[in-house]
Amino acid sequence: MERTAVNPATWSVEMGFNQGEVVAGHTRTLYCSGQTAMSDDGRPQHDGDMAAQLALCLDNLESVLGEAGMSLADLVRLNVYTTDVDALFPHYGVLASRLGAVGAAPPTTMLGVTRLAIPGQMVELEGTAVA
Repeated sequence: MERTAVNPATWSVEMGFNQGEVVAGHTRTLYCSGQTAMSDDGRPQHDGDMAAQLALCLDNLESVLGEAGMSLADLVRLNVYTTDVDALFPHYGVLASRLGAVGAAPPTTMLGVTRLAIPGQMVELEGTAVA
């Protein structure tokens, strides 16, 4: 698989994501449902703790990717939904550092939403990966 970053302006690269990516030669695409801070048995975790919820969302996304034989490095799109953008920003480095550690900078959109499906959840990660 070949990935080519598309960045007509470079400000996004400094924030850890590309504005676009051209992907060629891939054979499999995985569309991941939004991952929240849920335990393996489906219970919400870390009520009111944005940092812990973000870390668990990322763990859960990584688990889905792993089950498909992929990793965070294969992400080509990431959507971040949060009930509190201002509360998420101080912890965004958790996400950026884990992606950066595997050399991933997928095009990313962050959206502030009124609420997520499960009460108490503050952040949700939805990704697309190719391999």
